[in-house]
Amino acid sequence: MVYEIMTKGVCSRSIIIDVEGGTVRSVRFNGGCSGNTQGIAHLVEGMPVDEVISRLKGIKCGMKGTSCPDQLAQALQKIKEQTD
Repeated sequence: MVYEIMTKGVCSRSIIIDVEGGTVRSVRFNGGCSGNTQGIAHLVEGMPVDEVISRLKGIKCGMKGTSCPDQLAQALQKIKEQTD
């Protein structure tokens, strides 16, 4: 199922995430640092949702309290809570 989650506190505006059977099928960030967000998106494809959350949760960008990877982890946590 495809979800669009609005981000907070980062350069990207939203994240479009396709999750199927507890696995991340694809990720696309709208906005943000193009190379970094594309890299993150490709790295997590095919990865279990729980693994992505575990690896990315809490990562900060500079002085911000969050980052695009952290926002992805938070989005996946919300998706997981909705589907459990």
